[in-house]
Amino acid sequence: MTEKNPPSRRLGYARVSTYGQTLDAQLEQLRKEGCNPIYREKASGAQPTRRELLRMLKALGSGDLVTVTRIDRLARSTFDLFAIVKQIVDAGGQFRSLAEPWADTATSTGRLMIAILGGLADVERDLIRTRTAEGRSRTKARGQHMGRPPKLTPQQQKEARRRRAQGATLKELAKSYNVGRATISRLAV
Repeated sequence: MTEKNPPSRRLGYARVSTYGQTLDAQLEQLRKEGCNPIYREKASGAQPTRRELLRMLKALGSGDLVTVTRIDRLARSTFDLFAIVKQIVDAGGQFRSLAEPWADTATSTGRLMIAILGGLADVERDLIRTRTAEGRSRTKARGQHMGRPPKLTPQQQKEARRRRAQGATLKELAKSYNVGRATISRLAV
């Protein structure tokens, strides 16, 4: 990376997925790059709330450079990568990956690649949305119920409606069926 304006701070981020793996190689590479502090964690990339990643993003200041050894250490999908890099750039920081020279927001090529990633992330999100909608439609067409199973059987629902119409209170019905009052109140009388 050629530096016209050196970064304010060099922040490193290292992650391994399982507790059997070690962060040593990543930490060594990040230290050689002058990263301090280095945020590190042992957590799955699929986990949306990675504590150290969130801490790093919160501490990020304008002009800071976030460095990872490989982009798969930062994100598991194109969508996640774009979202995280966008947070870094929106905070006035820069991002780069040591193993992927194209992933460097300090260069025009890197910014172009990140923009392309943004487009791919949109496509990925649309594909997921489409597949999910198709799956829901197929499930409904088969007559299957979506979501949580009902707490009351159809017979219990019918009986609860009848008892409610005869004056039983929500509290009494909820207690007799061992459910919350909201479950009873959602039954149309």
